[in-house]
Amino acid sequence: MGQPLGVVGGGRRGGDPRSYGRARRFIRALPPLVIVGGVVFDLLTPAKYSAAPLFSAAPLIAAPFFSTLTTLLTGIAAVLASLGLHVYNETALEISSLTEVLTVLTVSALALLINRVVRRSGERLASARVIAETAQKAVLPTPAERIGGLHCAARYEAAQADAFIGGDLFAVQDTPFGVRLVVGDVRGKGMEAVEAVAVVIGAFREAAEQERTLEGVAGRLERALAREGTRRDGLDAFEGFTTAVLAEIPRGDGGGTFDGFVRVVNRGHPPPLMLYADGRLDTMDPGEAALPLGMGDLAAWPDRAEARPYPPGATLLFYTDGLSEARNAEGVFYDPGQRLAGRIFPGPEELLDALVDDVRLHTGGGSTDDMALLAVSRPATGQPERRRTMPVVPPGGR
Repeated sequence: MGQPLGVVGGGRRGGDPRSYGRARRFIRALPPLVIVGGVVFDLLTPAKYSAAPLFSAAPLIAAPFFSTLTTLLTGIAAVLASLGLHVYNETALEISSLTEVLTVLTVSALALLINRVVRRSGERLASARVIAETAQKAVLPTPAERIGGLHCAARYEAAQADAFIGGDLFAVQDTPFGVRLVVGDVRGKGMEAVEAVAVVIGAFREAAEQERTLEGVAGRLERALAREGTRRDGLDAFEGFTTAVLAEIPRGDGGGTFDGFVRVVNRGHPPPLMLYADGRLDTMDPGEAALPLGMGDLAAWPDRAEARPYPPGATLLFYTDGLSEARNAEGVFYDPGQRLAGRIFPGPEELLDALVDDVRLHTGGGSTDDMALLAVSRPATGQPERRRTMPVVPPGGR
């Protein structure tokens, strides 16, 4: 089942930064080393052996990793080294020598062209990333750290490299009826999934403010997805759906405190987890199974919100199946309930940091599905911003 849950790398992607630094230094040193190696090879071997392949390789190595100026200087150095050796060996006027120098010159010019193509592609990729980040902030904004007196944290981990948003979604909103939230997973990938995410988030924002009950909010989302399905063509018009869990944390009569419970409507989504202040954990399985949103034409029954205790100091964890279906090399699924049981975290941010890192350890750094996480903590009376707690990993591990 992997290693015990712990904070590894502070929630950042990637491997050991020292290994990355060593690799970067090696790449920087490689072009001059290749040229020096070519000079040594030429001086230590008979005249019939040529170092031209090494001189040609140097600017090609520099092209994808360095600036245009550095690539140009590397090419000039390679040409001068080749020409200088032929002058030293008194073979500069031979046809074969001129051919070698011309070959190195031609490859150096080709390296400059490759450098320009790579740099332009990099600029386009950087522009695409900016657009993707902007789209993510517009469609799936990160919740504030404090909403209606609750502490919140969210993560979106895309399975595809350099992707920022996919079919997973979350939203938290402070409403006249309490703090309401939704976490969901849209069927499919690509722009159609992103469009469906926008539909669900938009419908939730409006319904959360207007509907008096959580069941009413779920009904509004169902109708919004039904309208979305009618305007789509092909397979998605019949099979589009969204698994989702909605929750409502109502306030007491005074409005400043909470009633001590949470209402949940689960539409075919992985059940949330309740992490108590003493390390206990409950899985909030629904009492009655329900179809995902967007499948109301297959069966119809009224949504029923289930109330669960939500004491001070407890944390609600909502997630998509990218977490619970993450597999290790042996094909074993990740079990968040088992991994988190008995753990205490200073806050929701630390909980998600440790959880994301532990999933990477479990899967070996790879994942086949996007993963959305939302943690909402109800602070205890007099609780400081950051509690002093037991270590994330107990002495001796599990």
